[in-house]
Amino acid sequence: MNTIESTLTEWADAERRSDAGRTAELLTEDFLGVGPVGFQLSKDAWLQRLSDGQLHYDALVLDEVTIREHPGSAMVVARLDVRGTARGNPLPTTRSSFHLVRIGDDWR
Repeated sequence: MNTIESTLTEWADAERRSDAGRTAELLTEDFLGVGPVGFQLSKDAWLQRLSDGQLHYDALVLDEVTIREHPGSAMVVARLDVRGTARGNPLPTTRSSFHLVRIGDDWR
């Protein structure tokens, strides 16, 4: 059993390490993400950018986290304090939103 906070921390750590395997475990099959420079990515495409070197983090920290929990889901807004590159372009610190769902005892 995990918490919303621990899921977010695990995700940030896995992304920072470019750990596509752990990130895959944390994402739902129908995951849809917006990459750091604005493009939409399926789960497979999101994971691919971790394993092919298109994205590199020197640091990735979530702060200013606000959580709105509802039965079976949670909306999260956080600041992503990042250092790294996407396709050679510097990554900006940005504010992002996350929609987590509870599947069994776990948040994803």
